[in-house]
Amino acid sequence: MTGSHGHASVRYLVDDVAAAVDFYTTHLDFQVGADAAPAFAEVIRGPLRLLLSGPASSGARATPEDAAAPGRNRIHLIVDDLAAEIERHRAAGLPFRSELVAGPGGQQILLADPAGNLIELFQPAGQAVAATAAP
Repeated sequence: MTGSHGHASVRYLVDDVAAAVDFYTTHLDFQVGADAAPAFAEVIRGPLRLLLSGPASSGARATPEDAAAPGRNRIHLIVDDLAAEIERHRAAGLPFRSELVAGPGGQQILLADPAGNLIELFQPAGQAVAATAAP
């Protein structure tokens, strides 16, 4: 394999590239990696390179029609304070696709992007929320 840029890449098919770029950069701390074009854009967060392919992109055109809808796969973002993230995203009116789920590994909730692709916000078990000092 060649061409590694130090990122793991995931492609999400989206209906509106500009709306997807705005969602990921405004709400989930991604940075634009390549100039956003009407058909395609990439956004980056840490080692994740998320390819946002609109209907006119070659990535979307290569997808069989019966597999074009958002699927059960999702990107997994670790957060320091899940309760605060949920509150912040609810205040912004973002759509959650699940309730908060807790298990032996931690807590998670699913958020949807404008095209319906899933994002898992996850706080590992035993991860203490950073204490804030009283003034």
